[in-house]
Amino acid sequence: MTKHIFLFAAIATMVSCSNEPKGSSNTDDQKNDSTTAEAQAKINRYGDTISTDGAMDMAAFAAATADKDSLPATLNCEIITSCTKKGCWMDVKMADGTPMKVTFKDYGFFVPTAGLEGKKAVVKGYAVKEVTDVATLRHYAEDAGKSKEECEKITEAESNWSFVADGVVITD
Repeated sequence: MTKHIFLFAAIATMVSCSNEPKGSSNTDDQKNDSTTAEAQAKINRYGDTISTDGAMDMAAFAAATADKDSLPATLNCEIITSCTKKGCWMDVKMADGTPMKVTFKDYGFFVPTAGLEGKKAVVKGYAVKEVTDVATLRHYAEDAGKSKEECEKITEAESNWSFVADGVVITD
């Protein structure tokens, strides 16, 4: 009989704890429930876990690389587009509006193939100024969904910055 009373009391306690009325005040939940837009933004992480602290904006990146051909960096940038086939690269906007290709270390992770346009990202890795050949430029254009005619219009190599990211944080 004592066992039954104890069992009944335990069940009654569990049921009463799980049936807290909606809208009731719970101070622990209130501490974790921020109402700022910044706190409500969705954060998506890809690759290595990186910190967004100290990320330089693209104007600072341009200044830091003025007399260099490479630089390890953490950059705060805006996404222009991503690979529509696998998400194996994305273009981010340089300070002058031109794109910088971001690829992912060892082809080890991917980002979404759509819906990134205009979103903010922090990328950590290594930037290199390089010449991209025509075949690679056409491949990137094809991955971006460009028509065969648009791809064939690419006839010259380009000198530009590229970035190999160890990790990426994208904010919705």
